[in-house]
Amino acid sequence: MYRLFLGLAALLSFSTQAYAGIDETINNITSPVAIWVGQVVFFKIPVFGAQLPAVVLWLIAGAVFFTFYMRFVNLKGFTHAISLAKGDYSDPNSAGEVSHFQALATAVSGTVGIGNIGGVAVAVTVGGAGATFWLILAGFLGMSTKFVECTLGVKYRNENPDGSVSGGPMYYLRQGFKERGMEGFGKFIGAFYAIGIFIGALGIGNMFQSNQAYVQLNHVFDGGLDGLGWLVGLILAVVVYAVIVGGIKSIAHVTEKIVPFMAVVYCVFALIVILLNVASLPAAIGNIFTGAITPEGVTGGALGAMIIGFQRAVFSNEAGIGSASIAHAAVRTKEPVTEGYVSLLEPFIDTIIICTITALVIGTSNVAQPGFAGEATGVAMTSLAFERQFSWFPIPLAFAAVLFAFSTMIAWSYYGLKGWVYLFGEAPRTQTIYKVIFCVFVALGCMVQLGPLLDISDAFVFLICVPNILGLYFLAPIVKREMLAYQAKLASGEIKKFKG
Repeated sequence: MYRLFLGLAALLSFSTQAYAGIDETINNITSPVAIWVGQVVFFKIPVFGAQLPAVVLWLIAGAVFFTFYMRFVNLKGFTHAISLAKGDYSDPNSAGEVSHFQALATAVSGTVGIGNIGGVAVAVTVGGAGATFWLILAGFLGMSTKFVECTLGVKYRNENPDGSVSGGPMYYLRQGFKERGMEGFGKFIGAFYAIGIFIGALGIGNMFQSNQAYVQLNHVFDGGLDGLGWLVGLILAVVVYAVIVGGIKSIAHVTEKIVPFMAVVYCVFALIVILLNVASLPAAIGNIFTGAITPEGVTGGALGAMIIGFQRAVFSNEAGIGSASIAHAAVRTKEPVTEGYVSLLEPFIDTIIICTITALVIGTSNVAQPGFAGEATGVAMTSLAFERQFSWFPIPLAFAAVLFAFSTMIAWSYYGLKGWVYLFGEAPRTQTIYKVIFCVFVALGCMVQLGPLLDISDAFVFLICVPNILGLYFLAPIVKREMLAYQAKLASGEIKKFKG
């Protein structure tokens, strides 16, 4: 393996001209494909002057249905979810590889990323402050979707002879439709999902993350890393490989430490900025509510704010994509529905807490100093909001961005791995080949212009929500029976606490 990385280093440091040639060749080949795939996946429906992406409507419709069908489990099950995550009901003798908290940390690490820092700023810029209201609502509804898909992820997982497990939409789509006499269809959409999650893991879950980490580091060093993307990429690739080579247990041990740390540090800084702008807080909150309901607005008024808010929330917490159920499937439990409850916390942390706090940082800064960001958008706008109070903040922000990107990469490496082994088998050699491929793409992300490659990856990630949500509709009655049976056992005392 040492020789492999030495060879990789030599290859990556080849020449800047080679990179440019590779970029141009890749972009020329993939650009037509990216345009066609994007037009299909992100097809937009005109609604009262605003453009509504059909895939977002598909995800939101599912979230609304599951919220009502599961009797508002996102509200009623919230406190029990916290108890489960704390380990109060964890039986150490249950099959699985990680604890409830480790599974949650891994799944959260896959969603909490650059989008929480920069994506929210884009939403507020395009959709106005009112987009924040709809972002929160979409996060709340998405909790129910997570409950359904993560319960199924555990129920239909494969328990391998070595004690490892494999689960996720590939498995519950195949098995669920087989139980309904549609075995051929189940095999097809299971394989389709596996291909989509593998492609998505290499792109949006890998190259985009390493690319943004490099961009932030280069900004802090004032361009001092120009031309050294290969070196940054190689270092990231080695560190990522050191974690993912040990599988989900190794990934979970890292994420259970990184995720709470990076989330708390980021939120503490954000709350300090909000408190320093506390005089502007009432107006900022007022703008969120008025922007959500007034007919005039930045893009399509209230409807435009709703679309942008929903879209940002869906892109952020991935509810309905099914990716998180892959991590949650590895949990140690005898009751599949317990992980459904734990997964409720994921959109709450990612969207309702972190994204909302970011929106308030930007909102209070806008009230205190209108136009403070100038033409800046995305991560640059969020950075400027913090810089109004702390001139040195780009340094810890870059550190946070690298941590966010790193944690997202190791989580998505596992998602892609499970898609890979679903297609090619669980053999150790097969898994090692995937992990090396993944790390090569980590390094490439710091060097090449992503362009159409990222567009294709992004489109595939959202394309797989179509079969996933379809499967959730078919299998929702099973989840509801599991939920009601579990609640009855809990009420009767059959399910006991192991601590607490």
